[in-house]
Amino acid sequence: MTWYLTKLAITAALIVSISEVSKMSSFVGALLASVPLVSVLAMCWIYFETKDIEQISSLTTSIFWLVLPSLSFFVVLPILLKAQVPFLISMVIGLVVMIGCYFATVFLLGKLGANL
Repeated sequence: MTWYLTKLAITAALIVSISEVSKMSSFVGALLASVPLVSVLAMCWIYFETKDIEQISSLTTSIFWLVLPSLSFFVVLPILLKAQVPFLISMVIGLVVMIGCYFATVFLLGKLGANL
């Protein structure tokens, strides 16, 4: 239980830190947010708990393919915000587009024989 709480505290602290840094500098906040901290932490937690290199390798391959559709969110959101669409509506539309891209990517990769 202590290990679980430690993982939770470290992960939450990173997210809150990025949010706070972003208030002071959007560039530094974006730089920190763009680094795959959550993915790296997940890989570290898996390694420390299981030492299963194959599982980490599989995770990184899946992350690669699923990062691609997530980029749609970062294209759609600023376009909507610059078009004066209210923030919450822009977020919802961006998330819906991203989820649609996830489904399309998983469907296409499945048709191509990729195993996520």
